[in-house]
Amino acid sequence: MTDQATGPQAAPPGKPTSASRTTLSHIMTNADTNLLGTVHGGVIMKLVDDAAGAVAGRHSGGPAVTASMDEMAFLEPVRVGDLVHVKAQVNWTGRTSMEVGVRVLAERWNESTPATQVGSAYLVFAAVDAEGKPRRVPPVLPETERDERRYQEAQIRRTHRLARRRAIMELRERRAAEGLDD
Repeated sequence: MTDQATGPQAAPPGKPTSASRTTLSHIMTNADTNLLGTVHGGVIMKLVDDAAGAVAGRHSGGPAVTASMDEMAFLEPVRVGDLVHVKAQVNWTGRTSMEVGVRVLAERWNESTPATQVGSAYLVFAAVDAEGKPRRVPPVLPETERDERRYQEAQIRRTHRLARRRAIMELRERRAAEGLDD
């Protein structure tokens, strides 16, 4: 018999934002470039997904899979020889999902100039069990005013994601009812 307080439906205790925050750093090489000679956006996106996945796994205490990537913004080009830092943290949690915010910074590997922000993204991860079924995640506990702002902004993004999905499904249903199924 499973105790209701600790069973599969019980919410795990909350975790502070800092408990799973991480930074992934990587020096960009010629192997990372696109046809323009700058670092390929897909290379940056993989680093973003890797860092966010580590944070989601740490926060949820087990496997987590990427459900969506929102608002990937490339602010500045990244060049060969840049030391890229990908900083990620959990911004918001639901029952089985969590939003991870990521900032991408770059600095020259051989200069002592400050790193500049070159990108940002928001990813949604779903925590899964060994069979790939959704599992509960601990609530995130914002620790600073910045963490609280990020939490509130994540709730707005979630509301917009759900509204967009609902509107698209309604449009598809209308088109199918009109015989315009494509």
